[in-house]
Amino acid sequence: MATATDRLVGFGLVAFSLALFTYYTIWIVALPFIDSNHGIHKYFLPREYSVTIPVVAGLLLLLFIGTFIVIVMWKNKKPAKKLN
Repeated sequence: MATATDRLVGFGLVAFSLALFTYYTIWIVALPFIDSNHGIHKYFLPREYSVTIPVVAGLLLLLFIGTFIVIVMWKNKKPAKKLN
């Protein structure tokens, strides 16, 4: 059974993910149809970052997963049996 802290952390992560998804969706889908001199554009990053940020985040995720796998495999390494 999840404790109150676990539920609070889970709710926070879901809320953060929802906010990030909403921000990115508006940034990529809606902003191209709004005039560039409209005031809403000051709340969003330049369009060049719309590809750069997810690519860098994906590469970092792959790096961390690969590092984790290498560390786990290294720690669980058993000595090979010697044949006589």
